Amino acid sequence: MSGVTAPSCTLRPATAADAAALCEIYNQGIEDRVATLETELRTPDERAQWLAARDARHPVLVAEADGAVVAWGSLNTFNPREAYRFVVDLSIYVERRWRGRGVGRVLLPRLIELARELGYHKMVLSAFPTNTGGMALYEKMGFRTVGIYKEQGMLDGRWVDTIVMERLL
Repeated sequence: MSGVTAPSCTLRPATAADAAALCEIYNQGIEDRVATLETELRTPDERAQWLAARDARHPVLVAEADGAVVAWGSLNTFNPREAYRFVVDLSIYVERRWRGRGVGRVLLPRLIELARELGYHKMVLSAFPTNTGGMALYEKMGFRTVGIYKEQGMLDGRWVDTIVMERLL
C-alpha cells in the first residue's frame, strides 16, 4: 500500500509506533461522545495489543499531517461467523483539531478501496445521528441508511440512538 497524499495529509498503514497516537485520538472520540458507545478510556499498551492482533484482512490506516498522526481508520470483523466473511465493519476517528478539515474525505475512499482489494462484498458502519459531518460523508461516499437502533446505548445518563449504514462494493 503506497501513501496517498491529499492537500493536507498522507495515508499509510499503522505501525506499532503509532499506538500512543491511536490511543489519544480514540480517547478523544470516547470523551467527546461523537463516535462511539465506548465509555472506558484506553491505554497506549492496550492499543498496541489491539494493533498487534490485527490480521491482513483487517488493516488500520493512519492519516499524517505536519509530521503527526491526525486520524485513523480500520476495517474490522463484522461477525466471526463464516457466512459474514465478505462483510466488513468500518471505523474512523479524527483528532479534535482536525475534525471538519477533510481528513475523512481522504481516509474513507482508501478504506473502501482496501475493502475491495481484500475481497469484501459489503461495508457496514454504525454512527450517531448527531455526527452530521460523518453522516454527510458516508452518504456522499455511497453508504445508505438501513436502520436506526433506538436507544442503543446509554451515555451520560441518556439513551443514544445509532444509525446503521451499508455500502455494497
